[in-house]
Amino acid sequence: MQRMGMVLGVKADKVEEYKRLHAAVWPELLELLSRHGITNYSIFLKEPENLLFGYWEYVGDDYEADARAIAEAQINKDWWAICMPCQQPLEHRAPGEWWAMMPSVFHLD
Repeated sequence: MQRMGMVLGVKADKVEEYKRLHAAVWPELLELLSRHGITNYSIFLKEPENLLFGYWEYVGDDYEADARAIAEAQINKDWWAICMPCQQPLEHRAPGEWWAMMPSVFHLD
């Protein structure tokens, strides 16, 4: 199992829309994520800074292939089309990242 954390901004005028969208995530999208090894997925919001912190656990055996399959799925592309306009990527992130990935520095079971 691999723990993954990431951070992203949300535009101030889109916070309520983002909350509304995530209060009713499409079941087909949730099934896609589960089918590709994503579990224990949570997104937290820190206001008034409007920072999103995402956390999930990956339980598959080929993250690159699963991430690619998720990204290429039409249901995911449709979800991104309505969520991405709400989001504000961080200035300092790796090339190609939207959500900035965060390395783990501590864990307690």
